[in-house]
Amino acid sequence: MKEHPIIELKNITKNFGDQQVLRGIDLNIYENEFLTLLGPSGCGKTTILRIIGGFEEASDGQVLFNGDDIAKLPPYKREVNTVFQKYALFPFLNVYENVAFGLHLKNVDEDVIINKVDKMLTMVGLKGYEKRDVTSLSGGQQQRVAIARALINEPKVLLLDEPLGALDAKLRKDMQIELKKIQKEVGITFVFVTHDQEEALTMSDTIVVMNDGIVQQIGSPIDIYNEPQNRFVAEFIGESNIIEGTMIRDCLVKFDGIEWECVDKGFRENEEIEVVLRPEDMDVIPATDAKLCGKIVSKVFMGVHYEYMVETANRQYKVHTTENYELGTEIGLTIDPYDIQVMHIG
Repeated sequence: MKEHPIIELKNITKNFGDQQVLRGIDLNIYENEFLTLLGPSGCGKTTILRIIGGFEEASDGQVLFNGDDIAKLPPYKREVNTVFQKYALFPFLNVYENVAFGLHLKNVDEDVIINKVDKMLTMVGLKGYEKRDVTSLSGGQQQRVAIARALINEPKVLLLDEPLGALDAKLRKDMQIELKKIQKEVGITFVFVTHDQEEALTMSDTIVVMNDGIVQQIGSPIDIYNEPQNRFVAEFIGESNIIEGTMIRDCLVKFDGIEWECVDKGFRENEEIEVVLRPEDMDVIPATDAKLCGKIVSKVFMGVHYEYMVETANRQYKVHTTENYELGTEIGLTIDPYDIQVMHIG
């Protein structure tokens, strides 16, 4: 069971003119948690980050830090630091001077600064880069300098606003692993903003899925992926086949004209529902052995698997498998009851 939250957002709203971008956000963020705000551009996730950091003021609601209301505190008085997407490094300062900047502002003794900078640069893998010009560094190295500069002030919470957005695909994946490693090593709370679902699933302890200024679902990566609460989450997180159907009774659902055993309960008998089927959870079997059959109408090689579009009598299904089939092949599809995810409509 989680302890008392380090940050509590209570009924947070935010208006820019006549546009409401946050609509009554309630969110608890816990100590040592890696929490990711995930959603499409314009959903309000960066606005939440800026409200926590003190760069924006909520139109209504409370921002509590360890139980104290900090809504009126300026950023420099909050026990949080921010890493921005553009890193915001000082081009006229070298690596050492950038990392030490906050400590110099606090008039910390130089011997202490030297030791702390050395520790931070070692942790982010940049020991020996102290005298380097930050403009000569790669994007990944600049990001590490920005993280070291933020962490050297020993914040209770580190806010990261899409810090991997400017990196190429391979470096981005490498830095996902590094960021998670750093977070575990320093043992503080990270609040991370991204629109990249894979990034969120890879790094997070908790994911907050947002859309249109509203929290759609909060949960672990496994819960968010395997048990989406609505169509938006199901479509935004991973690839999905979403099919309309009927919940005949507990643990029995009907779609595509076929009854299927499932593990979902708590629906009304004969309730109209939607079923989520992940492409990788649909197993291909001989058509003669299946109650759901179709023809392969498209085929794409994805590197580790093939992506097929399979057309049945009533609809098409996206299916992932490592088996290589020819276009036009008749195949059967079967689904484990645990892989059938039933959702209420709306």
